Amino acid sequence: QVQLVESGGGLVQPGGSLRLSCAASGFTFSSAVMIWYRQAPGKQRELVAEIARAGTTYYAKSIEGRFIISRDNTKNTVYLQMNNLKPEDTATYYCKTNLRDIPYWGKGTLVTVSS
Repeated sequence: QVQLVESGGGLVQPGGSLRLSCAASGFTFSSAVMIWYRQAPGKQRELVAEIARAGTTYYAKSIEGRFIISRDNTKNTVYLQMNNLKPEDTATYYCKTNLRDIPYWGKGTLVTVSS
């Protein structure tokens, strides 16, 4: 059974940092592309960052230079290091992977950026 469990969200002040984690199980993690999405209140879900199995990364323009996606295949975990956070980064952050064209999502972790 495929499971994706996000953690690390919380309340942070503008300019602060958080590191999100997504623990994966039930599939061959090292072979999977892992993706972080986010959904702000009242907005559509958007892709934030993606990391291929070989480590190639892609970032949305809105977060490029501030967020870093990484993976640890020994721990079956993908991370999202978020720096210089802004109020507009407030959202629920989701981990996703596609296996044989079937999408699997975690339940998300809430990040609130506010003073």
